[in-house]
Amino acid sequence: MAANAEPQQTQPAKHSEVGHKSLLQSDALYQYILETSVYPREPEPMKELREITAKHPWNLMTTSADEGQFLNMLLKLINAKNTMEIGVYTGYSLLATALALPDDGKILAMDINRENFEIGLPVIQKAGLAHKIDFREGPALPLLDQLVQDEKNHGTYDFIFVDADKDNYINYHKRLIDLVKVGGLIGYDNTLWNGSVVAPADAPLRKYVRYYRDFVLELNKALAVDPRIEICMLPVGDGITLCRRVS
Repeated sequence: MAANAEPQQTQPAKHSEVGHKSLLQSDALYQYILETSVYPREPEPMKELREITAKHPWNLMTTSADEGQFLNMLLKLINAKNTMEIGVYTGYSLLATALALPDDGKILAMDINRENFEIGLPVIQKAGLAHKIDFREGPALPLLDQLVQDEKNHGTYDFIFVDADKDNYINYHKRLIDLVKVGGLIGYDNTLWNGSVVAPADAPLRKYVRYYRDFVLELNKALAVDPRIEICMLPVGDGITLCRRVS
């Protein structure tokens, strides 16, 4: 190194935990959050399912532990009872929801892959929560269309969580806005999409990140101008946008 050269700055490491999703740039800061706030308070069933899911080859699809904690508290704050989840995977966020709901609470859960759901089902059953969950295998849009057609379902859901195919988020929103109650919440996951929403057009991105980025950007723009909702975009996990229906 030349005598007058400045020492190179070491960039904070990106956290590399299996199944990790966080927009925090500091490895140490994210670990601090997990070890100080999340893991000590994580219910035993959620810990068990998180560790099971970590061994699955698609573990990056799971909800992060800090986001699971956030959803659990949010549902308690709004006293949610009737909820919906689109995109279940092994059921970590589903379990966080079931733990937060009263004993007679209900979750309509949809996913195209029952096999993944059944990975977490024994944990859910052991926790005594399976009676709260109505799992439907298959694409969500046909079922949502059925629900919307019956006006008795309009405005009946306290909370709806969407963590599924990003290219259908706009289509989901068109239907969910009728099903969630006025004052209720819809949560769209991955709305900062690996940080790619601010990446240059020619940035080197993974193929799946690049493919879905435009759909996420389209959703974010649509939610920002939708007069029927109030929104709050939070940098939790991979970004979650909360939409409170106001009309």
